[in-house]
Parts: sequence; structure tokens; C-alpha cells
Amino acid sequence: MGEVVTEIKKEFKKFSNQERAELLQRYFKTGKGEYGEGDIFLGLRVSDTRKIAKKYNTISIGEAAEFLPSQYHEERLFALLVLINIFQRGNEEDRKKIFDLYLQNTNYINNWDLVDVSAGKIVGACLFNHDRAPISKLAKSRNLWERRISIMATSYFIKHNSFDDTFNITEILLHDKDDLIHKAVGWMLREIGKRELEIEEEFLKKYYKEMPRTMLRYAIEKFPEEKRKSYLLK
Repeated sequence: MGEVVTEIKKEFKKFSNQERAELLQRYFKTGKGEYGEGDIFLGLRVSDTRKIAKKYNTISIGEAAEFLPSQYHEERLFALLVLINIFQRGNEEDRKKIFDLYLQNTNYINNWDLVDVSAGKIVGACLFNHDRAPISKLAKSRNLWERRISIMATSYFIKHNSFDDTFNITEILLHDKDDLIHKAVGWMLREIGKRELEIEEEFLKKYYKEMPRTMLRYAIEKFPEEKRKSYLLK
């Protein structure tokens, strides 16, 4: 372990809070059989983790990667925040290296907050001008978090008014059994609707009757009340 890694770990210990850690472990469903089973928290506020990431945003990709397999949730979040920063200012080689590192370590990107903060900014951003086939592969994974990465990666495309991949991934995930996937898919459809409501509705009219209820509710959340009710009653 390098000197800077040891220094950063001391920062995490300084901000840790056992009472908050216990609350976070309940909030992120870390109990037996729950989606975050076994995850351990130090009890940092997200703002504190972001402060540490900002303070050490000049560390190398390799140093940031040392935190990805951490048993502590906040240290994994720190790794992702730093990697996003390096990715955004890096050259093509750095971006590809971070993208590959990310996909090699999806077992550690294992809760919804970790996925949501990073998938668009790393996976989506890297694939925007390249072959987007990797997200379809992720969508077919048995790993819940890889499936969530696949749909959340398209958030980057949506911001650039590119919607086809979101619809393609939605079709793959349409009958997914997990509520966390239903919420993420519905959220991305809603984001499309904010930009092009007619395009979202055109897609919904084709699929809304077979969508899980949660997915549909998220997708139409911003619709006028009467229109929302009409979708839910049909």
C-alpha cells in the first residue's frame, strides 16, 4: 500500500461515524438476502466522501483502483468519483483504461448509488462515439448491478438527445424481475420524456401494458395527472 493510499484511508477514518454507518447499512439493504447483503459502511456523509475525492483528485488511476475492492462502501464510492474525474480530463488512452477497469470490477460497483453516479459518466461517455454493444451484453447479465449499469449508462446518451439505446435496453429488461431495474428503466424513460415527450409516448404505447407497474409509474411520473391516470387504468 502506497503512502498516499494510507493517507487517504486515514481521512476516511477521521470522518467515520458508527451511528451513521448503522443507519446507512439499513438504508442500503445490507441484511441477509437483501440487495446490498454484506456491504459495510464507515458512516461518512456523501459530501465528506466527495471532499476527500476532490482533495486527492490528482492521484493515479492505479492508486484510485486500489480502493475499488475495498470492503467499505464509501471507499468504493471515492474510487469511482476519482476515476470519473480522471476520465473527464484524461486522454483517449486513460479513458479506455478506466472503462476497462470499470467493467473488470463490476462486482465492486454493487449498490444503486455506486452505479448511478458512475455508469453514465464512464460507460456511457466512453461508448458514445464507439460500438455500444457492451451495454446490451451487460443488460443480459445475471448480475443485477451489471443490468442496472446497462440502462444507467444510457443516461449519457439521453443528455445528448440519443434515445435508441435506452429503448433497446428497455426491451431487453422489460420483463426483469428486480424492482431496482424497474425503477432505473422507468427513470431513463422519464428523462427521454423531459426532452421529447412524443418519442417517449410512442414507445410507451407499444409496451406500457406489459411493463411492470413500478417501471410504468416512474416513466409517467411527470405526465399531467389525467394522462397519468389513463395509462394506469388501461
